[in-house]
Amino acid sequence: MKCRVCRGPAIIDVRRHNANFCADHFLRLCRDQTAKAIKEFDMIRPGERVLVAVSGGKDSLACWDILLDLGYDVDGLYIGLGIGDYSDASGDAARRFAVARGRTLHEVDLPRDYGYDIPGGARAARRVPCSVCGLSKRHLFDQAALDGGFDVVATGHNLDDEAAVLFGNTLRWQTEYLGRQLPVLPARPGFPRKVKPLVRLGEREMAAYCVVRGIDYIVDECPMAEGNRHLGYKEALNAIEATSPGSKHDFYFGFLARASAHFRPEAEAEQETLRACPQCGAPTTSDGVCAFCSLVDRAGGAVPVHLRPRGAADPATVPG
Repeated sequence: MKCRVCRGPAIIDVRRHNANFCADHFLRLCRDQTAKAIKEFDMIRPGERVLVAVSGGKDSLACWDILLDLGYDVDGLYIGLGIGDYSDASGDAARRFAVARGRTLHEVDLPRDYGYDIPGGARAARRVPCSVCGLSKRHLFDQAALDGGFDVVATGHNLDDEAAVLFGNTLRWQTEYLGRQLPVLPARPGFPRKVKPLVRLGEREMAAYCVVRGIDYIVDECPMAEGNRHLGYKEALNAIEATSPGSKHDFYFGFLARASAHFRPEAEAEQETLRACPQCGAPTTSDGVCAFCSLVDRAGGAVPVHLRPRGAADPATVPG
């Protein structure tokens, strides 16, 4: 098996490109595909400050690493979810990466800062754990970016993730979600711009990228994700991809090119109903407090804190 570019020994085959790559040219492929996505969708502009949502897994750490290599000014944000050993290992992986790259990792810890963990929050809110986790992360990513003066929040969602979400939303015709499923969500009052730089790369490539780069990431799946429909959608698409390489890419990017615009008016109409949460000030469609504040009131009740780097002495201090 030879590299398509240099004809040297290849380490990986990328079937949707019908090509094999050596280590150096595989890393170049990952960087080039990320740079192409950033340019194609106008994700990040020169001089902007970027906050990467870091979980300690392969995708978020690869995203942070690639953005740094591309020359962007990037800090990380890690949210401790209080899921036992899994959260301990995730946090350790994120911290090791930040120290190795000499970058700032900001941290929020749900049990310490808000008085609840994901298992307890799920019980209190009578929601599935993944729903409580997603709600918490979205609110805290937005708050951290706005508090810290960041222009962009970047997440490690890859092509497999986006294709699986699109598959699920299409199966159930959740048109309000289809209208928001974009590689870039523009900044709006109360919301920073959110981008997904890895949408042109798959999960397998991200794992290989971390191995080649020597990035130590947490391998285990979140124990609270068992039974998550998203994982089932991934398995179904993997079976299709195995017999028809490139199907995930064609499905997702075909949707963006040919169908996405039809669903956007519904998503935009929802934005017109937003009002400020009386408790935290975040935008919400609720007549009362936002969903996050309602969760905190039910499950914890701690006074909200602001973004801070690991080890900072004053929880109320926002880094400049």
